[in-house]
Amino acid sequence: MKSDTRKHLRANLLMLLAALIWGSAFVAQRLSLDAIGPLLFTGMRFLLGAAVVMVLLACLRPARSRMVDPRPAAGATGGSHSLVMSGAVLGLLLAAAISMQQIGLQYTKIANAGFISSLYVVIVPLLGVLMRHQTATGTWLGALLAALGMYFLSVNEQFVILYGDWYQLAGAFVISAQVMLVSRFARRHDPLKLALVQFVTCGMVCLAVGVVCEPLRLADIVRAAPTIIYGGALSVGIAYTIQVVAQKDAAPAHAAVIFSMEGVFAALAGWLVLGETLSSRSLVGCGLMLAGLIVCQVMPAWESRRQASSSIGLR
Repeated sequence: MKSDTRKHLRANLLMLLAALIWGSAFVAQRLSLDAIGPLLFTGMRFLLGAAVVMVLLACLRPARSRMVDPRPAAGATGGSHSLVMSGAVLGLLLAAAISMQQIGLQYTKIANAGFISSLYVVIVPLLGVLMRHQTATGTWLGALLAALGMYFLSVNEQFVILYGDWYQLAGAFVISAQVMLVSRFARRHDPLKLALVQFVTCGMVCLAVGVVCEPLRLADIVRAAPTIIYGGALSVGIAYTIQVVAQKDAAPAHAAVIFSMEGVFAALAGWLVLGETLSSRSLVGCGLMLAGLIVCQVMPAWESRRQASSSIGLR
């Protein structure tokens, strides 16, 4: 039991760290648009992220080889073909979602992008119901609080919806499917290898489309280099790898609530770096999102302890 608790705590902290990195990366994504097209930026940063994962695999190979269990994992499909197919599906979904997010950033605020992109906090549990997943009451309540908080954080009293917000909304639906599939595939395959195939697929697809549709100049790439490095090495190479590793020990709906903190971190990063102001309404939204995160963590554990106490009392 203690081992499972430590696993879940580690997964939660890792997912929160990933949300922090993703939220701050919105600034890099916005700044990159001053120098390079959205698809070229996405392709380059994901290929850079793939390079980071390759380095991690090389560095960890001796330790990982000593830890390999010769027995196949329960439910594992094994085989490199299955790994490539699973990673390719995730990569295509990621390419669609991140491209729409990046394109939409040209026509909306960072806070709006963070809010709408994080709507998977509501979409994932709904998809889970359709797939007959069990979703705890605490997760539903946490999701509702987080969604309400994101509303106050990013949408003003006139409910103004910018043109770029529609791209963010479409991306939120696609990334919801990706979150669901990551939880499924990460239990079947090596997480780092799965992440590598996913990033290479996403990077190659976006880069190929970007080369055809967007101007490609060496001077522009040099200008965008700092944002490509931040968005690739940290946001992709580290954060998305953390997502794949952490979701081995987390339910999709639970993970979505934690990842929704990306919206808060995006708004804070926009305020600190680009001077986008946070009103009192936005601060209330941040507080509601934090409350949702806490409820998501505490309430399911409290319910399980109460049920365990009740079952003991009935004996």
